[in-house]
Amino acid sequence: MAQPVRIVVADRGDAGRRLDLVLRRHLTDVVGATRTRVQAWIEGGQVTVNGRPVRRVAARSALGDRIAVALPTGRPRQAMAPENLPLDILHEDENLLALDKRAGVVVHPAYRNATGTLMNALLWRAREWPPGTRPSIVGRLDKHTTGVVLVAKTAAMHAALQRALAAPGAAKDYLALVYGRVSVARGRIDFRLFKDRRDRRTVASRDLGRPSVTRFERLARASAPRAGLALLRCSLATGRAHQIRAHLLARGWPLVGDPIYGEPRWRRVSDPDVAAALRAFPRQALHAWRLAFVHPVTEQRIAIEAPVPTDLDELLQVSGLKSQVSSLM
Repeated sequence: MAQPVRIVVADRGDAGRRLDLVLRRHLTDVVGATRTRVQAWIEGGQVTVNGRPVRRVAARSALGDRIAVALPTGRPRQAMAPENLPLDILHEDENLLALDKRAGVVVHPAYRNATGTLMNALLWRAREWPPGTRPSIVGRLDKHTTGVVLVAKTAAMHAALQRALAAPGAAKDYLALVYGRVSVARGRIDFRLFKDRRDRRTVASRDLGRPSVTRFERLARASAPRAGLALLRCSLATGRAHQIRAHLLARGWPLVGDPIYGEPRWRRVSDPDVAAALRAFPRQALHAWRLAFVHPVTEQRIAIEAPVPTDLDELLQVSGLKSQVSSLM
């Protein structure tokens, strides 16, 4: 059963504003009324304007509009439980820590992964931290993406790290193994991204999406005439969900092993050993390799690197790419 909330647009400050912004302004006391959820309510048909469902987030309000939203009651969220799980610590000080996330590990508890997450493990580690501290993850990686995850120990440090990572000179570098003939040494991908209406878990590139920028550098390429195979270093200028995966697909270079944005181009690889290794790779070949920023407290530049995971390292070895980038391994 849903709880209805009704709003009348009587404020000229609301007139002409986007529907999602109006709702967020008036639902500040509603727990869980985040931007993402408000937009999902609109697109899911839970919001009506003057009695008619409106599914466009960018729809504009007018004076006198009567807006109704059916808020799902749902079940109260259970508190996250500390769990004694292994963590690979790359760096730690009084203010933050950085982890090396393994493939298959979920960062934060969700409906299908309520336990066994990185956050559950962090809560266990934080049991003896000083009063007023609590782990909060700065940015997230997909379940099967490996590499550096940054964790703040206080809310103030979380905000400071977000600013530090957005500052000029900060770096968020990924290693990506892709199919395709990458003929340019470096470049920029700036396709706009938006959530695919056919599957809200994915994004697609369109002219009307959110501005998104990925810079890339070709580190190595293998001889795979019919399919193409290359190792790229990708740097994020923006941090949209699935950005690298969707951008590389849009450019014609899908990630090896990507179950959502990938393609089975291993079938075109003539070398049977390489083809078999590509086919067997169980996840998207994406690794959050390096994070560099100015520490908000010490004001010293810090660079944190996560070693290339064993499964990706072995694939690079079989494909002949590892010898070209041995300095990274």
